[in-house]
Amino acid sequence: MLGNIIVGQSGGPTAVINSSLAGVFKTAKDSGCPVIYGMRNGIEGLLRERVVDLSEKIKSGLDIELLKRTPSSFLGTCRYKMPDYTKDEEPYKKVFSILKKMDIKYFLYIGGNDSMDTIDKLSKYSDATNSDVRFIGIPKTIDNDLAMTDHTPGYGSAAKYIAATVKEIICDARIYELESVNIVEIMGRDAGWLTCASALSRSEDCDGPDLICLPETVFDYNSFMNKIHEIRKEKTAITIAVSEGIKTADGKYVCEENGRSMSEDVFGHKMLGGTALYLSDFIGRELGIKSRGIVFSTLQRCASHLVSRCDITEAYIAGAAGVHLAINGETGKMVTFDRVCDNPYQIKTGCCPASAVANIEKKVPLDWLTNDNYYVSEKFFDYARPLIIGELTPFMVDGLPRHLFIG
Repeated sequence: MLGNIIVGQSGGPTAVINSSLAGVFKTAKDSGCPVIYGMRNGIEGLLRERVVDLSEKIKSGLDIELLKRTPSSFLGTCRYKMPDYTKDEEPYKKVFSILKKMDIKYFLYIGGNDSMDTIDKLSKYSDATNSDVRFIGIPKTIDNDLAMTDHTPGYGSAAKYIAATVKEIICDARIYELESVNIVEIMGRDAGWLTCASALSRSEDCDGPDLICLPETVFDYNSFMNKIHEIRKEKTAITIAVSEGIKTADGKYVCEENGRSMSEDVFGHKMLGGTALYLSDFIGRELGIKSRGIVFSTLQRCASHLVSRCDITEAYIAGAAGVHLAINGETGKMVTFDRVCDNPYQIKTGCCPASAVANIEKKVPLDWLTNDNYYVSEKFFDYARPLIIGELTPFMVDGLPRHLFIG
């Protein structure tokens, strides 16, 4: 007989993270799991026994469809780092005590690099203590920086939003004859997948951004300004996409140039922001022309009104695949996507050890960039275009999208 299942969400949300949750819930229910629990605010909430019976919150097929179209994390999220259990065993004892009390047999966690670290640590502790609980990670991140998988649920929708919005910014910028520069800041600490997506705005009715600056390459002020001078010879309105995490040769973030102190999260990551605003001021001073910094910030991860149908479908598939892996006896694994073909686009699901993903960042291959490192090559377009295809219309009520909230 199947056991109870529990699922949580961790890290930054995406526009389709709840589609993965819907995939877990529907598949677990159809498979015959007696109770499907949800952790409120991830593993941190579980440690405080903040748990809900999802059957009381998702009561119909309409609720499932609403959930799939709801942005952010339905269950709430956290950024909690599990310690090394050989040095601090108490959190593990508490987690496993709660799981035993609730008769949990399958533990699923929807998240990114740090979440896979949690899955890896919990599964290893489970092995060390002869527990029969199975731990499975379901990939999620707009950053697309998870190793071992072709791409990550959440990226396609963020890429679609970024490309569409950059296209609209370019349309807006070219209405005046006066010279101007727009610097668009896009999320990406050490990997520039999202910033690359700005290039998808390039089409027969749009030139796309004029420059793209990624954390995979060294940012050089002289080279950057020389590029701008070259572009000014051809056009008056310039649009530049930059990753928030671009660095100079000395390893310093460009956003640190403004002199403000930068706090860190629990994983030791610096809290970035301000790159576009700093560069905008810099260009304005250097060239004496109108310059504007535009920061997408959280908009790129919560725009469910412009979700990619491909992405939301694959997010659901990832959730369903996680349930099947757990029921079939796998543990300590993460669901993966393997690309079968670009044209027609096809993927299949697989799995890999969570340890192969935990705390590892997959960066944009340098051979996917042009020779000057300021744009992407056709390899990126072939990779990314299928991921933004299709739409899923929101359920509109009084002119606005309707969402499902846990209360």
